[in-house]
Amino acid sequence: MLTTRVIPCLDVDQGRVVKGVSFVDIRDAGDPAELARFYDSEGADELVFLDITASSDARNTMVDVVERVSAEVFIPLTVGGGIRSREDMRRMLEAGAEKVSVNSAALANPMLIEECAEEFGSQCVVLAIDAKRIEKPAMVERSDGGSDIAEALWQVYTHGGRRATAVDVIKWARMGAELGAGELLVTSMDADGQKTGYDCDLLRTISSQVSIPLIASGGAGTLDHFVNAVTDGGADAVLAASLFHYGELRIQDVKSHMAESGLPMRLIH
Repeated sequence: MLTTRVIPCLDVDQGRVVKGVSFVDIRDAGDPAELARFYDSEGADELVFLDITASSDARNTMVDVVERVSAEVFIPLTVGGGIRSREDMRRMLEAGAEKVSVNSAALANPMLIEECAEEFGSQCVVLAIDAKRIEKPAMVERSDGGSDIAEALWQVYTHGGRRATAVDVIKWARMGAELGAGELLVTSMDADGQKTGYDCDLLRTISSQVSIPLIASGGAGTLDHFVNAVTDGGADAVLAASLFHYGELRIQDVKSHMAESGLPMRLIH
């Protein structure tokens, strides 16, 4: 049985790790290389680095920062933000990433997933999805100035959560898996930073539709929340940021609690 992974996330803006609540009210959380070194020593299973303004600012991911982070860790590193082509993905892999996350560009051009999977292997391609719950059908603007009615229960957001789309999260997750993504990183924008628990309804719905691993993101606040994401939501890995950055919980405590709850974990002694 595969072990459940615990993954800290470094949301990076202008070379600094930051964290907000529901993608707003951003505050500084430290130097990415220093935090990467700390999490490596803490027993993190993997590390995710997301340049959260690369897409919205229409620029590439900061390679120098990725290189500094990768030099500090001996665990798998996933890098995302501003990845628009196979060349961008190659650049990140050469900078030290083991996996590369695509989001906004993949939604604009779904074949990017297939192209990258064919060239680098599905195991290198992570499809990141920022999901927001819709209480009722909503009008969303299109890039051509028109509008559509979004009927999905969850709709996809792009550009660091700044732009709504009319795309159904569940359909997009299924399509991403079919195109060759090796893993899904699903963030609930509603739960992000709220510390009220992962959106297990969202996770459960997606995990029942795809066969590739699912990383749960957004909402962790207690030790039980990590367990629930796996046992109730069907996640294969749990990701958190502010809880770890500000010392509210330690990775080893999370892993010990999950192990005590019967989940297979890689424990550090």
